[in-house]
Amino acid sequence: MLPVPTIPAFMPPRRTLMGPGPSDVYPEVLAAQSRPTIGHLDPLFVGMMDELKSLIQYAFQTKNEMTLAVSAPGSAGMETCFVNLVEPGEKVIVCRNGVFGERMRQNVERVGGVAVVVDNDWGEPVCPDKVEAALVANPDAKFLAFVHAETSTGALSDAKTLCTLAQLHDCISIVDAVTSLGGVELLVDEWGIDAIYSGSQKCLSCVPGLSPVSFSPKAVAKLKARTTPVQSWFLDQTLVMGYWGNSSGAKRSYHHTAPVNALYALHESLRLLANEGLEHAWARHRKMHLLLRDGLIQLGLTFVVDEASRLPQLNAVYIPQGVDDAAVRKHLLEEYNLEIGAGLGALAGKAWRIGLMGFGARRENVALCLRALQESLS
Repeated sequence: MLPVPTIPAFMPPRRTLMGPGPSDVYPEVLAAQSRPTIGHLDPLFVGMMDELKSLIQYAFQTKNEMTLAVSAPGSAGMETCFVNLVEPGEKVIVCRNGVFGERMRQNVERVGGVAVVVDNDWGEPVCPDKVEAALVANPDAKFLAFVHAETSTGALSDAKTLCTLAQLHDCISIVDAVTSLGGVELLVDEWGIDAIYSGSQKCLSCVPGLSPVSFSPKAVAKLKARTTPVQSWFLDQTLVMGYWGNSSGAKRSYHHTAPVNALYALHESLRLLANEGLEHAWARHRKMHLLLRDGLIQLGLTFVVDEASRLPQLNAVYIPQGVDDAAVRKHLLEEYNLEIGAGLGALAGKAWRIGLMGFGARRENVALCLRALQESLS
């Protein structure tokens, strides 16, 4: 017999999370997650799922019937879109301007698709002219995939224009909205987005581990017309549809044991977003960004992304020459219980990523961050 482990209960400190995610979780969301667990086929839980579906539709601004929460984080939302829609040999125009565009490319190749990469420099948005040229040069392309809000750089791309290009060239659009949902304008139906995924832990200020997704009727038709099986059993949406239900009112079918308490939390976070109103939430993120921006500039820091394409909820700034990246972040964590993010990929060791997401987009967080950085840099 192995010895009995003597491990005390884990008691995390109360941090202020101002990195690229997870964000600070609403107290109401934490309280919702602690409610009694009931069965995932309990009639009351099924009713809550219907409400959750309508809340996700509101957040995405869509009437898509196939709208749900994948029982896994945003990366699984990404994979859900690619494994369900892209079949072996099909060509995908993939826009790459950071880490997560590259992950899209990897997803395409893992399912046997052919990736045609459109590159932009890190810190730049996706260039519509480059995308249009790629679509013209590849008339057999079936998909256009891009990241709306690139978390690795803080760049915001023009999703409306890019999806219009996809429609003009008869392509299905696949959009990463992990960091954009709830933080900036996002209009799925109006912009003609076909497949979209997000994450619970960013601007929704929910616990990590869930991925809201939505598929347009065009995307659903593509999924149903597949000639090869979906590569992943767990993420196969033809199986999951029966659990999340449809307009016919058919009885829910068992697929997997849903993360019941985590879905309580997502329901509450989306309910709070609906109570605030999308436009008010977008405006709040913008207002807090401007406060942070002015303070960072006063500290002598420069942004990675030009102002016209800058995400309000994810602020990437260059680390001043001679400043120890890891030492500053360690000081903020140990002395202020404040977390900011390190740079990724091409920005590793060169930039900090400061998040203002959801519940974290508050004046007191901006003030704390600026004061702590001022002390650390001096």
